Amino acid sequence: MHFDTIIKNGTVVTASDTFQSDVGIRDGKITALAASLDGAEEIIDAAGLYVMPGGIDSHVHLAQPSGDGIVMADDFASGTLSAAFGGNTTVLTFCMQEKGTTLRQSLTDYHAKAEGECYIDVSFHLVVTDPTSYVLGQELPALVEDGYTSLKVFMTYDNLRLRDDQILETLDSARSSGALVMVHCENEDAIRYLIGKHEQSGDVAPKFHALSRPAAAEREATHRALSLAEIVDTSIVIVHVSNRQAMEEIERARKRGGKVAGETCPQYLLLTADDLDAAELEGAKFVCSPPPRDKESQIACWEGLQTGVFELFSSDHCPFRYDDASGKLNEKGKRSFRWIPNGIPGVETRLPILFSEGVSKGRIDINRFVALSSTNHAKQYGLYPQKGTIAIGADADIALWDPRKEMTITNDILHHGADYTPYEGLEVVGWPVRVLLRGRTIVDGASMTGTRGQGAYLPRKRSSRTRL
Repeated sequence: MHFDTIIKNGTVVTASDTFQSDVGIRDGKITALAASLDGAEEIIDAAGLYVMPGGIDSHVHLAQPSGDGIVMADDFASGTLSAAFGGNTTVLTFCMQEKGTTLRQSLTDYHAKAEGECYIDVSFHLVVTDPTSYVLGQELPALVEDGYTSLKVFMTYDNLRLRDDQILETLDSARSSGALVMVHCENEDAIRYLIGKHEQSGDVAPKFHALSRPAAAEREATHRALSLAEIVDTSIVIVHVSNRQAMEEIERARKRGGKVAGETCPQYLLLTADDLDAAELEGAKFVCSPPPRDKESQIACWEGLQTGVFELFSSDHCPFRYDDASGKLNEKGKRSFRWIPNGIPGVETRLPILFSEGVSKGRIDINRFVALSSTNHAKQYGLYPQKGTIAIGADADIALWDPRKEMTITNDILHHGADYTPYEGLEVVGWPVRVLLRGRTIVDGASMTGTRGQGAYLPRKRSSRTRL
């Protein structure tokens, strides 16, 4: 036997090419691509299917501290299980530094939550909330050397936001050590002002969440983040962009020579602020930040995916249960949108939505789908070419897609820990029917054939976007 597994008769798709080929796998790696391969313990017939690299979702929140009495709906077990059924083989989650703690301690605690729990591979972004001289001068450079090569900073949320001078210090430390910085761009002072005005007027329903976080607050913060990065001369990623105004800031920065990547998410393609205006408190299901905008913004975000303003398409999976005292309908959340946990589930539905709305409807081609769903994430965050492509020597992380399979998204077919999906009833065309992690089938149709704990933690190289 030359191979452990051969995938035969499929159409291989990468970010640049589409071709008929068998795929030979040995010891968890892709070892051959040829018109016809023989000699394997296992033969998988992929006739009529696309053979694509497993999805990489680089913006996922799991088992993360979420405030007093609030509990995230997914731990590493349920979150990575859900991701696998959505055609993903790697997720990058966020290790949150709580104020007063070190990054090392935060990582120790977070690794303990992931140990032995993951169905697919994981890696961690650092979240810097307390950028002391020790954290930036000693911890961060050492952690980058250890393979923690990306971090995130917030410009909103009282307990997470950094001042502009702290952002500059963090960007400078990241530049020196070769780390890549992700930025959540919203103007917290403007948001707090608007929240206060709405609450004074008694406007506390979920729909006022969207009104308290207007596009102008996102645009201004995006411009400011890009300006700060320009001052320090470093690369950044603007995450979960929701509207044309913020997109234009990214385009202008690039014309000035700025080194910036853009990311958007399914909620900005399918949802609008009107969804937050549902009867009773149903609108709480759609509360996330930045909030969904309007139809014009959806059109703009599709343009961004088509033209390259966005290189990344992530879920920003941040799940809370809806009908739960520790979730969306906590006692304070029932009284004001201010206290509704921000975030929606989406790690399992990200790729079916992009395939159906993008490829099946002719908005993007299949190669762009692979780039947006996997390859660009691997390149951006130091995993390429081990992950994110179908090539000799790469990990055999593979998703087989049936481009004609019709499905209706309902919460009862999903595997996350939330009790709802914001995409309930959405009909999609195209679905992952088999998923392999390092050559081993872990999802076969509606069955999980892998095991909890099979996922590995991935140290990462520095991003190709950074330099020392």
